[in-house]
Amino acid sequence: MAKLKAIALNATLKPSGGESSSTDRMLDLIAISMQELDVTTERIRLADLNIKPGVLSDEGEGDEWPDVRRKILDANILVVGTPIWMGQPSSVAKRALERMDAFLEETDKQGRMVSYGRVAAVAVVGNEDGAHHVSAELYQALNDVGFTIAANAVAYWVGEAMGSTNFVDLAKVPKVVKTAVEMLARNTVHLAKLMKENPYPAETK
Repeated sequence: MAKLKAIALNATLKPSGGESSSTDRMLDLIAISMQELDVTTERIRLADLNIKPGVLSDEGEGDEWPDVRRKILDANILVVGTPIWMGQPSSVAKRALERMDAFLEETDKQGRMVSYGRVAAVAVVGNEDGAHHVSAELYQALNDVGFTIAANAVAYWVGEAMGSTNFVDLAKVPKVVKTAVEMLARNTVHLAKLMKENPYPAETK
């Protein structure tokens, strides 16, 4: 079997070259765990791109989403990483999900949504409560647009409410986070292999 590929979308609000991103650190851990399972991961920091608002796969001149879309569909696994803002996924994450809404109207030659057969996982970081709420929002949206989600396919860390310590600032990754990351990678890769060998059935008429 050919090696599996993962694409990780970093939905931090911070563009590259500035402050370190806690979301990046969590995605690093997931990429390392997936590499140990012979999966290569490409990272995209969405805040670096001009992703136009809308629900189409191409919103016209200057829109950089079509290239992201192509990479998502070329991969076996999609990891969406987001910080928590106001108890919700970041606006950058929401924009990516809105653009994937186009998958609802796009099908392959067998009538299946173009995203079918791909497995999704979620990474969440923040300094307030809300990791379960954020993962629930992302799970539902990703499932709506055709992705399959493995058991325990979320890794998260939340710091003290009103605190100033971010995940990226921790000297040592907590054991419980490492365990969650390893479980996410193990289950997601396992499911992706199964989906590659046994795709969803074609539409019947």
